Amino acid sequence: MKSAIKSITLGLGLGIFLAACTSDDNNVNPTPGGGEGGKTKYVISALPVGSTGIADYLLTAESLTSGTVSTVGNGKEQDGTYRYYVTHKNRFFSLLYGQGNPGAVTTYNLDGKGELNKVSDFQAETVQVFAPVADDVLTIKVPRSGNESASFYRIDAAQSKIVGEAQVNIVKLAGNGERAHFTWATQVGDKVYAPYMSIKGVAPDAFGTAYPDSAWIAVLSYPALTVEKVIKDNRIGFIGRYFNNGLAVDEQGDVYAYSASVGTNNGKITSTKPSAIVRIKAGTTEFDKSYLFNVEQAAGGYNISSQLYVGKGNFILTMTSPAEKGAYAIGKRFAAVNVYDQTFKWIEGMPDAANIANVTTTNYTPKDGKAGYIGITQTDGASYVYEVDAVAAKGTRGLKVEGGVITAINVLNYE
Repeated sequence: MKSAIKSITLGLGLGIFLAACTSDDNNVNPTPGGGEGGKTKYVISALPVGSTGIADYLLTAESLTSGTVSTVGNGKEQDGTYRYYVTHKNRFFSLLYGQGNPGAVTTYNLDGKGELNKVSDFQAETVQVFAPVADDVLTIKVPRSGNESASFYRIDAAQSKIVGEAQVNIVKLAGNGERAHFTWATQVGDKVYAPYMSIKGVAPDAFGTAYPDSAWIAVLSYPALTVEKVIKDNRIGFIGRYFNNGLAVDEQGDVYAYSASVGTNNGKITSTKPSAIVRIKAGTTEFDKSYLFNVEQAAGGYNISSQLYVGKGNFILTMTSPAEKGAYAIGKRFAAVNVYDQTFKWIEGMPDAANIANVTTTNYTPKDGKAGYIGITQTDGASYVYEVDAVAAKGTRGLKVEGGVITAINVLNYE
């Protein structure tokens, strides 16, 4: 069982990594959206242990804090390998990574009995970014070499169809001889903020860069998706990571952005800036030069791998040690930070890092200022959802997922 889990986890990680390395046209971590219904169910995506097709199953649960769900004889099997998920307007979107080819986008909601109901199934381009914006799911196809334009697609969440698209020249956007590679996109007011890393885009070091110590955010209009401005900062490295959201917007409209500080050149990390959090104040389009939260210093040398904003200035972070640090490293240690007072606490009650095989990157929070729900699969094959209290810095084991590696946690409402 232990070797099976390790193989599956390696497959998940390498699936994203190899996609980045083998296709010219290659999460969250988006915050799931609810709806107007009076009842709630959680959608757990899980990869069955020993699966030969490497296809997720979609399971539903009444609670994330207790009980058991199983992939054995349950759930809706997804067709195709490497699915990614986002919930918006009370619909659940399952996007197939098509290995450079168009992939299926399957949409679900909950029927009156709380069962998953397929609403639509259509083809769309393979994308690397997918995020809720206004009434749409915005997706971005970002080429790492050759083609110099990234393609933006607007999928109307209610209609489950593409209603608009735009192109952005990523070589001109970078303006430094390399190319801009978007790490994610986030709605900020009536704009879209799209952080990017600068990459060479040329084999054998397509994702390497000569600019590891700078951060950029493209500010785009919506829905026209024209680039209005680029926000720059040289106090940190690029924001977020490949397939990983680096931005969060708080209740006041302030934007907080983290850098993992993992820029590379010829396969070696060359970033010299700290893993840190910076801020853009509401109503401005510049980094706040008076604010820098040096998380790496507060953590004794550990760096940020991913973030989950739970509200009221509180974040749950996954962290990697200096030895583990890498562009695709999965953080297996957990910390709670408050960006308002710049406090840092290690979270107690979580499994030891040595006993963790996989940490889910698409997790759930009700944004109540405290709670986050994170999927963890252990090296012994056991998978659980952990409830994390970001204020008390404490984790509690909750829902058990039998027979599968948790790949995403989302929520839907129904009457």
